Amino acid sequence: MSESVAQSVRARLLNIAHERREDYNLLLVRYGIERLLYRLTQTEYANRFVLKGATLFMLWMGQSHRPTQDLDLLVFGSIDDEELNRIFHNLCRIGVDDDGIIFDPASVRINEIREGEIYHGKRIGIRGYLGNARITVHVDIGFGDSIVPEPKKKVYPVLLDFPAPSIRIYPRETVVAEKLDAIIVLGLRNSRMKDYFDLWTLALNFDFDGGILKSAISATLERRSRALPISLPVGLLDEFAGDPTKQTQWKAFLNRSVPEKAEPELAVVVNTLRLFLGPVILAIGANISFSEQWQAANQAWIS
Repeated sequence: MSESVAQSVRARLLNIAHERREDYNLLLVRYGIERLLYRLTQTEYANRFVLKGATLFMLWMGQSHRPTQDLDLLVFGSIDDEELNRIFHNLCRIGVDDDGIIFDPASVRINEIREGEIYHGKRIGIRGYLGNARITVHVDIGFGDSIVPEPKKKVYPVLLDFPAPSIRIYPRETVVAEKLDAIIVLGLRNSRMKDYFDLWTLALNFDFDGGILKSAISATLERRSRALPISLPVGLLDEFAGDPTKQTQWKAFLNRSVPEKAEPELAVVVNTLRLFLGPVILAIGANISFSEQWQAANQAWIS
């Protein structure tokens, strides 16, 4: 990788940061994420991985709805630390068109992630260099979750005019299902305000087919051996929205992650999610069909 390309990339990213009034260091991390993802798509391992997480909102909405410094992937099939280590070492060495960034294979580190009953997987840390700028990329790897409907391959949008990654992605329905699972399981212990923000963003911006969403939620709950809900979880009730600790956590999340969004109040978000998810949850619990259509523009299910 040439120093001149690295300098040019850094200058262009700095211009983007000024134009969009975004944090330059976060743009560096995003650039590192997309270039690492591109390298993955150029390998024999590409079809084993599905893109998930907050980076999907960039693809769906054309802009970041909240900053993220992680690349989230689901892997199909059995895979151990030794194979993961080999895959990501190879990614660091793969030949691609000069995009200015070099990933250091000696920097690859793998650790276990365990978030109580909600999630377990692997976190991979990789260090990259864009000239003399050091970029650390974290890749969170999940295993074995159900994906409904089937993931489709999409081209991921890139910051600059370098080749874009093409990779299978999580459908929005499964994103909803996994975040709802956390709400159901954690109840009042839930401090994952990013899940509430993500679900609220999805409900405001995208239409959903009720039957497909019900299937996705059911598949996720069954795959994770959850008891099917027979009533609304506390995380969708006024009890949660009115809890002083939750309100403090919500305000802290907004100030930290999306400072330009001082509103809405947590009660508004929870009410929206109750309208969006409540009827589907009750249909699952009653084991009845649900064929309504969610219209984001009207914030309502329509027959």
